Amino acid sequence: MSEISKKEKISKAPIGDRSIKAGIVGGAGYTGGELIRLLIRHPYTSVSFIHSRSNAGKPVHTVHQDLLGDTDLKFANELTNDVDVLFLCVGHGEAKEFLEENKIDGKIRVIDLSQDFRLRNAKYEKRNFIYGLPELNREKIRSAKNIANPGCFATGIQLGLLPLAKAGLLEDVYTTGITGSTGAGQGLTVTSHFSWRANNIQAYKTLTHQHLAEIGESLKQLQPKGNIDLSFIPWRGDFTRGIFVSSQITCTWKIEKVVRLYEEFYADHPFTFLSQDIIFLKQVVNTNKCVIRLEKVGTKLVIHSAIDNLLKGASGQAVQNMNLMFGIDECAGLNLKANYF
Repeated sequence: MSEISKKEKISKAPIGDRSIKAGIVGGAGYTGGELIRLLIRHPYTSVSFIHSRSNAGKPVHTVHQDLLGDTDLKFANELTNDVDVLFLCVGHGEAKEFLEENKIDGKIRVIDLSQDFRLRNAKYEKRNFIYGLPELNREKIRSAKNIANPGCFATGIQLGLLPLAKAGLLEDVYTTGITGSTGAGQGLTVTSHFSWRANNIQAYKTLTHQHLAEIGESLKQLQPKGNIDLSFIPWRGDFTRGIFVSSQITCTWKIEKVVRLYEEFYADHPFTFLSQDIIFLKQVVNTNKCVIRLEKVGTKLVIHSAIDNLLKGASGQAVQNMNLMFGIDECAGLNLKANYF
């Protein structure tokens, strides 16, 4: 395990007498890389270790080459309980297995970026996980010991629909969404290969996507009465990062009233914005933002929402949750500029 570089030490502003000490498990993938990038620049954190069995001993920048010159950290094969928060950036099904195989001190707060603990009945021994969508559960997150970070598609879809659920307006919802290749992870598959993705799109997991269950639970949390039938068709896109979602419902409200509903719902949430103009992916890529656009024709209301799947859909939201858990500025380390050009 390497010590924090001199540059990183200088940049840290302590809480009390020290920084929040973070550990990362599964640091070699896309979400791990983005999390490292955020944490080494975060004003109130220091990275104690980055665990990776396959890369143990290697400098982090040899895997995440964008971090060359930014950190002297090396991947570790050993864990330590001398951290305040542990991020699990492992594959689905591996987080629960990791917690079963390793003794993690109960005082350590855990933020899991897999889908293992997102549903309400998903518990592990004495660890109770709170669903980490700040726009839905911010007060619960503030006092939580363990967080289940939402899925990327789930985040984009929910942020588009939560105000409508609170108003009891959801019944039949028809949603499509397109995601970049990083949403499939770093492992090479036929559909993530450049020669397949280039000049190509594809619908997949039609009406059966794994994020439907967590979306359903969140919407029912705000709209407990009546049935909500959500039909979702996801698409693989010809780009690397970002998610663009369009959801359609029947709504008799005037558009002005719907706009007020959204403005009031998100008034105190610093990363979700309602746009009066047409939105697009480049507004959100490399940021922790969600941008929403409402369009209404007759009784049909369409809600467009756009996020960066690796940030607001994964690592950025994990840092936002950490900030809330430790009582610091919710936006700390997340004031990022979009890759607009």
